[in-house]
Amino acid sequence: MEKKFVPVMITPFNLKAKVDLDVVSTLVEFYLAAGVKGFFANCLSSEMYSISEDERLELTRHVVRAVDGRVPIVATGSFGLTIEDKAEFAGRIYDTGIDAVILITGHYANVEDSEDVLMRNFDKMFRLTKNIPMGLYECPAPYKRIISPEIFKKLLDTGRLVYHKDTSIELEKVKAKLDVLSQGSYGLEFYDAHTPNAMYSLQMGARGMSSISGNFYPEILVWMVENANNPDKQEDVRWLQGELSRVDPLIHVAYPMSAKYFLQKRGLPVRTISRAHALELTLQQKQTLDDIHYSFLGWCERLGIQPVQTGKLIKAKMPLDPPI
Repeated sequence: MEKKFVPVMITPFNLKAKVDLDVVSTLVEFYLAAGVKGFFANCLSSEMYSISEDERLELTRHVVRAVDGRVPIVATGSFGLTIEDKAEFAGRIYDTGIDAVILITGHYANVEDSEDVLMRNFDKMFRLTKNIPMGLYECPAPYKRIISPEIFKKLLDTGRLVYHKDTSIELEKVKAKLDVLSQGSYGLEFYDAHTPNAMYSLQMGARGMSSISGNFYPEILVWMVENANNPDKQEDVRWLQGELSRVDPLIHVAYPMSAKYFLQKRGLPVRTISRAHALELTLQQKQTLDDIHYSFLGWCERLGIQPVQTGKLIKAKMPLDPPI
């Protein structure tokens, strides 16, 4: 079974903080050149809570056009106050041409609600959306609702799910869901969002990874998913996992601004403008990211990876942020 890395796409903005679709196209080519096997558009990394409903649809529609069928695309579609509202938006975003609509688990029950409430709301969503392929994402916002193995089994049995992005973090919880998945022919692709789990989840049977680290060094995550189960590469796999785990807490600081700075450092025309993170990066944060960039180049050298030549992807020059 082919293992996949699926990036959670960031949203580039222009100097007026409008979605920059030209740069979105460049980012699509960057990810593809790195070897990704899919895209998660309109997600938390895309600042989906900070853009309008029309922007979510326009952004997703543009990603579909830019990808042009080369790999599958999923996107979040569970927006709206009521289940009926969520179902209506899910239909609209599915009509952009994506392969599956992702449901945020925290959108289907309040923090204090039982699993029975969660399941009833999912059942209603499935009824209202007919045969649209769907997936789950245990998104940290509005709050992180981790799906238990028992509910996971019930949801799998509906036959509606083709995708799951897991944020359990604890490997025992990841394994419990992978064990449920292994007991049937469900056709669901399981992706771990936690980079420090990468080697372990992939070796336990996850289909791939879908983590924010792919917005810094997607080539490295592609290498990991392709080699985690390669018996001839285990020394390098363990070494790389240690490196990824070492820097992972650092790249989360001021995210997604940190990713935009890192991509800009790599030569992409991504401005350090974010609607979700209003503060400018500090000099110390920039130095930390500079150090990680240096580490990234060392990882590539050891593993024989050729970093994507970003200059070839940029069709039109644009001024980047002035130095501080």
